[in-house]
Amino acid sequence: MSQLQDRIAQFRKMATDDPENELGHFRLGQLLAEDGQHAEATKAFARTLELSPQFSKVYQLLAECHQKLGENEKAIEVLTTGYKVADERGDKMPRDAMGKMLAQLGAPIPKVEKVVEDDGPDTGFRCERPGCVAGRRARQLPKPPVADAIGVRIHEKICADCWTGWFKDYSIKVINELRLDLSSEFGQREYDKYMHEYLGFEA
Repeated sequence: MSQLQDRIAQFRKMATDDPENELGHFRLGQLLAEDGQHAEATKAFARTLELSPQFSKVYQLLAECHQKLGENEKAIEVLTTGYKVADERGDKMPRDAMGKMLAQLGAPIPKVEKVVEDDGPDTGFRCERPGCVAGRRARQLPKPPVADAIGVRIHEKICADCWTGWFKDYSIKVINELRLDLSSEFGQREYDKYMHEYLGFEA
């Protein structure tokens, strides 16, 4: 079994064992798309959006799969919705990418209205984790959670709720389901890889 196939199997198991885990479905979709299994990838991405409809990047990836399958009408429908979601969230990169895709497909780019923010204090901190739902209420961690460069990056880019979601919930699932030994170099490397994926950091 290739490394890609092995990772697909890992995330398929994770998504099956924990069907409410949007990241498991998201990563499964990414890996299936990478493997050319676009029809299967659309199912994983669609499930991700059921669980986390504000996860703007997923609309872009789902539309790309529909395009690969020759389903341009479905791609346009997904892109139109995704463009609006990304604009509302201030996710400029996926929004602009989806706008470009719509133009290439000959479809209109949605006109968006400024959304009145919900009530509640604006903390001024913006979490950069894809799928974060805190929005203007995002709270910055009081200090870096670990004393190294990645800790500083988490402090600067990731809100307290998303970090807690990783540290107290998802990381435990990763350790248990993949039976990681964090005292080993391999176990720590795998742990770090999944943490980067959860937080939306590139490898």
